[in-house]
Amino acid sequence: MPRRTLLAGLTTAALITATPAHAHARRVLHVRPGDSLQAAVDAVDGPGWTIVVHPGTYRQVVNVPGGKEELTIRGASRDPRAAVLVYDNANGTQKPDGSGTYGTAGSAAFTSSAPGLTVRDLTLANDWLRADHPEITGTQAVAAYVTGDRTHFENVRLLAHQDTLFADTTALDAFDRQYFHRCYIEGDVDFVFGRGRAVFDACHFHTLQRDVTFTPKGMVFAPATARANPYGFLALRGRITSGAEDAAYKIARPWVPSYETTAWPSLVVRDTWIGSGIDAVTPYTNMRDAYPWQTMRFREHANSGPGAVISVPENRPQLTAEEAATHTRRTYLGDWRPYGRG
Repeated sequence: MPRRTLLAGLTTAALITATPAHAHARRVLHVRPGDSLQAAVDAVDGPGWTIVVHPGTYRQVVNVPGGKEELTIRGASRDPRAAVLVYDNANGTQKPDGSGTYGTAGSAAFTSSAPGLTVRDLTLANDWLRADHPEITGTQAVAAYVTGDRTHFENVRLLAHQDTLFADTTALDAFDRQYFHRCYIEGDVDFVFGRGRAVFDACHFHTLQRDVTFTPKGMVFAPATARANPYGFLALRGRITSGAEDAAYKIARPWVPSYETTAWPSLVVRDTWIGSGIDAVTPYTNMRDAYPWQTMRFREHANSGPGAVISVPENRPQLTAEEAATHTRRTYLGDWRPYGRG
């Protein structure tokens, strides 16, 4: 898919320079086309700051380090298409200093490890394309890599192909919580993945058409939940649509990383409309046969749509009503209630 299609509908603007953002009010920084969003992040000197991003396309990489606590980054418009952060590094892209490639996490256009981060009304994208770089085999290209407890994305568009959203934790033994509300996330292979405890509330997942002859063409989720974590990914009250042919995609496959072979991936999809792009007969598959999906914590509950039809019950494990009561926003997020603020 050409880059212009991936970023269809996004506002274009001048490329970013290193010009500092402008402070127009106490603890508020404004970023406009020609300014650097990273410079605004760097200028934050304590908790509770807000960075307002005005309409435009900001082609740069942004990193929010762990010390920038309780930071809000929001678009000036409520339309998330108006302000776009985008870049095009991939896992296999060589770094300019010759020190090697970026790797999956390092390919992200947007990275944050800050606790209490809120991002709203923005588009975060990685428009790297496989077709443009046949020489690169590390084709993961992340739009957002987020860790840090109490990360909240509200009305955010996340666009890429493989590994769009890396929802992870700051450490192997951390249970960082993340809440995504009314977000749009698109991609093709494992495009929502990681070991975070993440709730996707009323989100829209969209699988892209992929120019390959085999199926499955990809998977929506690839959780890597730590065994000690009682909760992984929870998707509820959302929908899954597709730009590909019927049954071309799977809901998920488990990711057991080589650096954490004790992982026990967890995914619950409930109260969600699932379109015909998902293979209803066999909606799950393995990443590696040594870790079969049937041994993982994959469950569904009260889903609807053609991709949710249960024709082979053993291929679609369901929560009981009693179990469903333990898989809610409140149980996953505990004493943190971002959904109570609208």
